[in-house]
Amino acid sequence: MKWLGILGLVALSECLVIIPLTKIKTTRETLRGENLMTHFLEEITDSRSQNATDDPNISLQPLRNYQDMYYTGNITIGTPPQEFRVLFDTALSCAWVLSIYCSSPSCGTHNLFNPERSTTLMPTGLSMNIKYSTRTIVGVLAYDTFRIMNLVDVGQPFLLTESQNGTDSAVFDGVLGLGSPRLGPKMCTPVFDNLKKRGLISQPIFAFYLSIRKENGSVLMFGGVDHSYHKGPLRWIPLSTGSFWQVKMNRITMKGVVVGCKRGCQGILNTGTTLLAGPTNLVTIIWKLINAMPYGEEYRVPCSNIRSLPSIIFTINGFDYPVPPEAYIWKGPHNICISRFEGATETWNWLETWVLGDAFLRMYLSVYDQGKKRVGLAPAV
Repeated sequence: MKWLGILGLVALSECLVIIPLTKIKTTRETLRGENLMTHFLEEITDSRSQNATDDPNISLQPLRNYQDMYYTGNITIGTPPQEFRVLFDTALSCAWVLSIYCSSPSCGTHNLFNPERSTTLMPTGLSMNIKYSTRTIVGVLAYDTFRIMNLVDVGQPFLLTESQNGTDSAVFDGVLGLGSPRLGPKMCTPVFDNLKKRGLISQPIFAFYLSIRKENGSVLMFGGVDHSYHKGPLRWIPLSTGSFWQVKMNRITMKGVVVGCKRGCQGILNTGTTLLAGPTNLVTIIWKLINAMPYGEEYRVPCSNIRSLPSIIFTINGFDYPVPPEAYIWKGPHNICISRFEGATETWNWLETWVLGDAFLRMYLSVYDQGKKRVGLAPAV
């Protein structure tokens, strides 16, 4: 994304910038909870966010949580700035926002970027489309000024959507990709790469703290790590590929029984989904172990059984990372409890691959070190 190149911001190169995220519902949960939830949680101040450090170089801001899944933050684009709620996605490289050019009916329920109101927009007229999860985004490439908190840059490429599908109930206005440039078109340089190249951050590192307690705030950190957000040591894991934030895993167990990754496998850290996804045949085994039954397109678990279910343990680089049932089962209104496990990774990767979404990442502070090609994990506070 773009950031105004203001000379006075040179000092930011020594700062850790922490961006507030808002926790919101997934598309499915938005539909499921329609007319069942009439208000959001009240905005609550996270005392740790305010008092975590006395370092003047660290910028902290308390966050507001809405309820349930995806974690979003506010950015602005253009001059004067237009504000958007975006999803920060580690499995996507491009940035895109809904625009006034969008003809899809769902666009009318979102903030739309108006290029005619920005004096710094640089259009290209180049059409392109990107695949995002189950969605297809079609739009026009442009460059403009992006602002994320006090980070400002210019000339950031992004896509102004003209049409989309699969986003009718999405509650965000766009996506800011934090993945490798290899995941998108060459012209679509990721925001983080531009921040690094232009010296706006001191280290090529960002980190996510995704709150599991509704009263606490979630944050995205650029340029370093605020260690008050984790307990225990931060363990580093080398990347196994240059495309995704992907690591080698040793095994996946429940009650000491290997349920996946028997001969080793791959794990992708993905903040763009709440799910734990894997090969369908192995996920089916897990569904049976937790007594999950088909419920439409999902799998339902008796809510009364949650406390008796085992944790699922992902062993990565020799260390165990347990995920309790309260994290891998979503408890919704009317006593409906849904498994967060999903199959079908075999349709896009012949290797055994698992996607570790927010159900996993809420349990651990995750750090993404682009310079040393590694990720770090530590139990979240």
